[in-house]
Amino acid sequence: MRIPILKLHNYLLISIQIDLDDQTAIQFQEDLLNKIHGSGATGVVIDLTSVEIIDSFIAKVLGDVVSMSDLMGAKVVLTGIQPAVAMTLIDLGIHLQDVPTALDLEQGLIKLRQELED
Repeated sequence: MRIPILKLHNYLLISIQIDLDDQTAIQFQEDLLNKIHGSGATGVVIDLTSVEIIDSFIAKVLGDVVSMSDLMGAKVVLTGIQPAVAMTLIDLGIHLQDVPTALDLEQGLIKLRQELED
């Protein structure tokens, strides 16, 4: 199953509404990077509100997606991180301290605009 990636001006919006398995995560990574390349997007908001738990592989892919997007010139903001997801990321040593976060998608868009204006 593919995760929809919506384009809004120069931004890409992703709301992950399904349980992530390894194959879906890898497909998402490829789709997002191709969409950044094809659209010239300068920012990405990834909403994780519906993601309640992640395993080590999914956590690594998420960290890689942020790094790869940055290398391609797109700033990433993560929104809606659940407590269990935050604990898993830290427990696995995936520190996203340089990645802006927000509570929800609306605040994520505001944060992304601020980050890109700096």
